[in-house]
Amino acid sequence: MPFVTTLTLTSGDRHRLDDVVADIKDRAERKGVELKGPHPKQPTELRVPQSKTLGPDGDRFESWNYTVYTRTMEIIGYEDFARDVTEEAFPPGVHVEAGIEQRTQLGSGS
Repeated sequence: MPFVTTLTLTSGDRHRLDDVVADIKDRAERKGVELKGPHPKQPTELRVPQSKTLGPDGDRFESWNYTVYTRTMEIIGYEDFARDVTEEAFPPGVHVEAGIEQRTQLGSGS
């Protein structure tokens, strides 16, 4: 029963995120690791209202708008490679979440 490590990478900097994803994919190919992805998700547009007023008339700062980009990848088996990837230091602004799941193979009787 292989372990599947799902990596979810997010960033507001699409180019930096794509560079990190490409690096992981290249290393996986060189080591013969079974990797699915990257799977891009629809970018999320976020809007944060600013609460400070500019003066006595009550005008406010404009809202802060930004976009968050997400990519997911699955590493099937190869726990050592998955551990190495999740323990590395990523560039500022790139956030990584890892989930591990043990999948049963079809016809295993479990």
